[in-house]
Amino acid sequence: MPRSHSGGRHELGQNFLTHKPTIKRIVEITAATDGAILEIGPGDGALTGPLSRLGRPLTAVEIDEHRVRRLRKAFPGARILHEDALRADLASAPVIVGNLPFHLTTPLLRRLLRSRNWTHAVVMTQWEVARKRAGVGGATMMTAQAAPWFGFTLHGRVPASGFRPMPSVDGGILEIVRRGPPLIPIAERAAYEAFVKRVFTGRGADLARILAAASSLSVREARLLLDDVGCPRRALPRDLAAEQWAELWRRLP
Repeated sequence: MPRSHSGGRHELGQNFLTHKPTIKRIVEITAATDGAILEIGPGDGALTGPLSRLGRPLTAVEIDEHRVRRLRKAFPGARILHEDALRADLASAPVIVGNLPFHLTTPLLRRLLRSRNWTHAVVMTQWEVARKRAGVGGATMMTAQAAPWFGFTLHGRVPASGFRPMPSVDGGILEIVRRGPPLIPIAERAAYEAFVKRVFTGRGADLARILAAASSLSVREARLLLDDVGCPRRALPRDLAAEQWAELWRRLP
């Protein structure tokens, strides 16, 4: 295939999904949702084909102009857009599906979590990203910041051999569901995110001291509050559940 004006295969960060059990699983998860579908980075159409057979409106965003032409011929019933997913309108459909370019996973996830209207997202990311976003082994700051508005579920690990060309790491299927209603009002999101950042980046011998430094609480008050919301004395910020973060935020003076 000719080189894209946006860069070659590796410059575009494309590792095309070929693992049939994973393709089937992603489509099964998507089939359990409702509404139009927006696919990010369809590549050669491994997911586009089975998604189009769900009988729902389907739009795909692809940066490689040569693949756009091939996809339009192969799937005339789908709307294929020649766009960069980092600039495309991700709020145009209630369901987002995609094999995210591994080198763009974090900016795409950040953009997705900032976009309104969509209700479900089923995305392929690096295994470590999917595992951490789902809170396996402890949540990241980004997950804790988004948790009052989104739920994250890990649906399995995908071997590196299930991609072409084969990346250096495995992949993971991550489902993101927008909460309704949210645990914290959306108007408080910026302030809440700043609070979470202070806790994650704060210093202290234990979580109570970190929380005290990140708020106007005394260490004693912070310790009592953590006990009230069910946080173990030796817990770290990564160990808190979404409901615990929300309760801490609601009860701060």
